[in-house]
Amino acid sequence: MSDGNPADDLVAQRRRKLAELRTRGNAYPNDFRRTHHAGALAEEFGGKSKAELAAAPVATAVAGRLVLRRAMGKASFITVADETGSIQCYLREDALGSAYEDFGALWDLGDVVGIAGTLMKTNKGELTVQAREARLLAKALRPPPEKYHGLADVETRYRQRYLDLAANPAARDVFRTRAAVVRAMRRFFDERGFLEVETPMMHPIPGGATARPFVTHHNALDVDLYLRVAPELYLKRLVVGGFEKVYELNRCFRNEGLSTRHNPEFTTVEFYQAYADYGDMMALTEKLLRELVLTIGGREQLVHDGEVLDFGAPIPRRTMLDVVADAIGRDEAQLGSEMALREAAAECGIATEDGWGWGRLLMEIFEAKVEASLVQPTFIIDYPAEVSPLSRRKDDNPLLVDRFELFVAGREIANGFSELNDPDDQARRFQEQAALKAQGDAEAMHFDQDYVTALEHGLPPTAGEGIGLDRLVMLLTGSASIRDVLLFPQLRRGTTAAP
Repeated sequence: MSDGNPADDLVAQRRRKLAELRTRGNAYPNDFRRTHHAGALAEEFGGKSKAELAAAPVATAVAGRLVLRRAMGKASFITVADETGSIQCYLREDALGSAYEDFGALWDLGDVVGIAGTLMKTNKGELTVQAREARLLAKALRPPPEKYHGLADVETRYRQRYLDLAANPAARDVFRTRAAVVRAMRRFFDERGFLEVETPMMHPIPGGATARPFVTHHNALDVDLYLRVAPELYLKRLVVGGFEKVYELNRCFRNEGLSTRHNPEFTTVEFYQAYADYGDMMALTEKLLRELVLTIGGREQLVHDGEVLDFGAPIPRRTMLDVVADAIGRDEAQLGSEMALREAAAECGIATEDGWGWGRLLMEIFEAKVEASLVQPTFIIDYPAEVSPLSRRKDDNPLLVDRFELFVAGREIANGFSELNDPDDQARRFQEQAALKAQGDAEAMHFDQDYVTALEHGLPPTAGEGIGLDRLVMLLTGSASIRDVLLFPQLRRGTTAAP
């Protein structure tokens, strides 16, 4: 019995119709076969005239969701939508018999239906299927949301993505673009001789990035394992083993907060090339992004938030020290000591901790004062060694490393560097990270002796890079939140949407 809730009343009505359908046999048949999609019909026959279609009838069978109905006594028009678009159908009692009665009594908006018949044009010139068969294929027990009202709540869009996709073609387009980006990436690396590989998702020691991992437990072995924060250390083991160009496009997991730019489960592409340095990686990244922007948008420029972002021109490279000095109105020479950076951070209102050295202080000021202003594609290079435990030190300044990050529209898109292949230096940096972890830094790295052993066998001079696929798709689709480009984003528990 309904408690007066209109939504419950609608579900109850639909359940009564389903009960009637069940008395007749299988209420969810699977023997209707579609011959055409709506989009293909419009493309092939939309230009035909009414007379042409009447002279040469085209048989068709379409299927999809019932999104519109106009009942007019003994004849009705309906609209059926599939993943390619929608098409009008014309139902007549004299052609369908008892099936027309069922249409009036048992069909509702949102139901999945199949219509078979021939193509025609209405007097208004609309391509239409004149039905000779009309079947209900799956009863929708819940009514669809109103297109412009029921999906205004972003919580509903994210928690019930299937409704978002069913009602909003623009949402489907975002994920088609994402799939196109993935295909284009694979093609780009495959054509350049990179080998696609798969490395473990569960690690005995988390590594490859400074991040807090998720912990799980393997019962048979009675050991804790960690969902990977990055595939980097395994990919570089493969370079040691003789695969000189490798890439992996897959998921990573970081036990961090939720925001418009962060989801604990996300996708990256990481790639490594022997006998290359970070300059080679920047050049490769320029080519990759230029090709992706051209593939998706048809030109080398991208409009984002009203700004024209140019990927056709060479991407400028600026050192971190240079952009920080410029942002806070100092000369680079004035920022050469830890004390100077602490004073600068204080003047900028940036809180610091006693254990931070010169490199961490520089990074904090950069993130607070510079990052958001990097709208046009920009490589920031020469990062502090203190915040780059896997990167090769610069030959002329051991405080810095051969590392870059690419920023576009105020977001970090890529992170790459010449790889640290000195096993003794790597061991020292792991020890420094372990000390930080002992002091309470949950994101510091563990000491990975097996990786150090791999380096002792000899890692060729190598460069590598990681690109966040989700943020890249945000950029290419003009999406404001990472949740818009993830089919099922992680959300805080709430009661604003149905479970």
